[in-house]
Amino acid sequence: MNAVIDTIAPRLLGPALMVAAAIIVKGYTDVGDGFSAGVIVALAIALRYITLGPELTERSLPVLRHSPVVAMTGLLIALGFGFGGVLVGDPPFTHYPRPGEDVVHVGTLELLTAVGFDIGLFMLVAGSLVTLVHHLARLVQEPPP
Repeated sequence: MNAVIDTIAPRLLGPALMVAAAIIVKGYTDVGDGFSAGVIVALAIALRYITLGPELTERSLPVLRHSPVVAMTGLLIALGFGFGGVLVGDPPFTHYPRPGEDVVHVGTLELLTAVGFDIGLFMLVAGSLVTLVHHLARLVQEPPP
């Protein structure tokens, strides 16, 4: 494979995580979301699978074995934030705190229910796509019957 790709591709995960975090945070002041952030991280991991192969990729990032758990946790978080309002009689996807109420800030980031939903969506998309890439890589690696 191309030496440039072999050198650069394994090092893209860190910058991809930074860009994904920026997209999630930026989504509340401009266009951005958890879905795009999850796809960016999954693409960086898929590139690692292509350049390093499944064995070396999973040995260098043992957390990849837990990607189905990450996807399931993300689904539960997204559902919890999306439908949590139903428990108190509000419609699904009701934003909390409501307009005019005090918002908790972390730096300049406002902690709204939409932030929690996007973090759950990010985990769901990234975990699902990494699981898919893992299975495809194993399928390609196995000899035909």
